[in-house]
Amino acid sequence: MSKSKIMVIDDDMQSLELMEAILIPKGHEVIITNDPLQAVALIIVNKPDLILLDVMMPMLDGYSLLSEIKKSNTISKIPVVILTALGFELNKELAHNLGAAGYITKPVDSAELIQIVSHLLPVI
Repeated sequence: MSKSKIMVIDDDMQSLELMEAILIPKGHEVIITNDPLQAVALIIVNKPDLILLDVMMPMLDGYSLLSEIKKSNTISKIPVVILTALGFELNKELAHNLGAAGYITKPVDSAELIQIVSHLLPVI
């Protein structure tokens, strides 16, 4: 049985560490980056099965990065779940319209995260 690879893109190190603490014990390989400008290149190299993407980041926000991911022929099929402190319906609609597979508000509820991850990742 091989591990699912999940890439977490967030500028906050505490959030990245929290994602690792939740996902690694569940058997996932977790790849983290706090640099949204390098994210597309890292996604292409690492070929994750799922991407967890923060919205509010400096230099490049999560919605713009999601848009870039979905425009790329190589990585557009990878499901992306938006992570954000912005829980407004308008933001959820924008994420959905850009191609997000899910939307989780911060602070992240570990049970909700595991449920969404389990739903989106096939059993390998």
